Amino acid sequence: MRQTITAHFDGQHILLDEAVELEPNTKLLVTVLPKDADVDAWRALSAKRLAEAYAEEEEGYPLDLIKEPNTE
Repeated sequence: MRQTITAHFDGQHILLDEAVELEPNTKLLVTVLPKDADVDAWRALSAKRLAEAYAEEEEGYPLDLIKEPNTE
């Protein structure tokens, strides 16, 4: 299973920003962001990846399938 986890470098080590159980020798990819990483650039990248993940002809989901709406 692929997942994205934010992390930061403390000057000596790369530290994950949330607890994650990893098996020994789990392969990881590390992307180093510029110090002034632009939010718009991240949004554009996210939109591109979402577009790649879902085909244009994929069926949509009607609102009546929502069992519990997010009130936030």
